[in-house]
Amino acid sequence: MFSTLIQAAEEQTKFLDLKFFDDDVYDLILRSFFNFVIVFILVKFTYRSDRKNKNYAFSFYIFSMLVFFLCYLLSGIKLEMGFAFGLFAIFSILRYRTISIPMKEMTYLFLVIAVAVINALTTKKVSFVELLFTNVSLIAATYFLERLWYREGLSEQIVEYEKIENIKPERRAEMLEDLRIRTGLDIRSFEILNTDFLRDMAKVRIFFKPTPHFGEEDMEHDDDDD
Repeated sequence: MFSTLIQAAEEQTKFLDLKFFDDDVYDLILRSFFNFVIVFILVKFTYRSDRKNKNYAFSFYIFSMLVFFLCYLLSGIKLEMGFAFGLFAIFSILRYRTISIPMKEMTYLFLVIAVAVINALTTKKVSFVELLFTNVSLIAATYFLERLWYREGLSEQIVEYEKIENIKPERRAEMLEDLRIRTGLDIRSFEILNTDFLRDMAKVRIFFKPTPHFGEEDMEHDDDDD
């Protein structure tokens, strides 16, 4: 009898036309903490930003939290099956007004959104071990591809190159050697971003093996100066 009265009092206690407290709050806290840990591992220990751009990491965390809470709080509402995929479409094509997001950063953004949706909308039919395996698999695959397969520990930098005659495809080897001599870096490859024939200047992104004298810490310092 007494427990029934307590439940009735809780149901009548509302704030902004919502129940003041619900047992589901514990599930919300645990799921949000679990999701944050997964995203933290992805961004802090897997994501490699050669330019040390903290703005992308900030966006990854905020987008993940935003999508998680959005999906979780709306999960009790009957929605069409395309709800989650609609979020993917909205956020995956997002572009900031100042610059477009690079492909790798866009992939990470899509990844943290997918992780948030999975962790928020997983039903009781899925065991915690299955959910944990899914998250760990995404982390492991991302870490392997990012750190062990494709990158080879290369850093990158954008430079301006004035020998405009060397940008021809047949003179690529000569341009690569000239860049190595002028920068003193172990440049492995480069790509021409754009050319300005009025100024006889080309903007080039170089990929090089960092040295103790010119590594990622120096690049981070350069970005802070900018």
